[in-house]
Amino acid sequence: MTHIDPKLVFAWQSAHSIARGAPAPVHDRGGFRVDTHSEKEVKRWVFPQMHEGLRTIARDVTAPCHYLKLCGLDDELRGCLPARWELQPANWFMQAEATVTEASPLPDGYTIEVHQDGFVTRACALAPNGDLAASGTAAEAADVFIYDRIETAEDHRRKGLGAAVMVALGAARRSLAGPQLLVATQDGRALYEKLGWTVLAPFATATIPQP
Repeated sequence: MTHIDPKLVFAWQSAHSIARGAPAPVHDRGGFRVDTHSEKEVKRWVFPQMHEGLRTIARDVTAPCHYLKLCGLDDELRGCLPARWELQPANWFMQAEATVTEASPLPDGYTIEVHQDGFVTRACALAPNGDLAASGTAAEAADVFIYDRIETAEDHRRKGLGAAVMVALGAARRSLAGPQLLVATQDGRALYEKLGWTVLAPFATATIPQP
């Protein structure tokens, strides 16, 4: 069983909500609930560890677009879900010990633009023709700094753009005391490990698919 500080997970979700303009998380049955009410997600529950409340929610919820997230292995989450729930691709809850302040030089013609709105920062890498080549968002809250939606367009990968976006976002940190956190896909994990990030826990997700 994975052991991770619930306060750290709550802080991550608080900043994640700020990054995405979602409501703040609230405590609910041993986990943290966000009433997202977006087109793709009605509600999400995030659990730092397996809890009977997760099993209760899994039994009670029957509508699509609800998400259950667990700092744990896919098999651990699958084992407490009714058949109507489907696991999503594996993710990883990660932390960096230090800010990466320098990235490799951008390829010729590429530029980085940074836009800040309160505690939310967005960085974009633009191709020579002006197309969006890579982007990402960061947010700071509850003494943590989180990175979110770090994406590189397929035609622009393996050019160091993801790392450049991360460096640009990290430069926006106001407090250097709190941890840096993110949830990575399997592909993203390799990039972050090269930048000095470590895995704190696997991060399993399940949802009820649309009919």
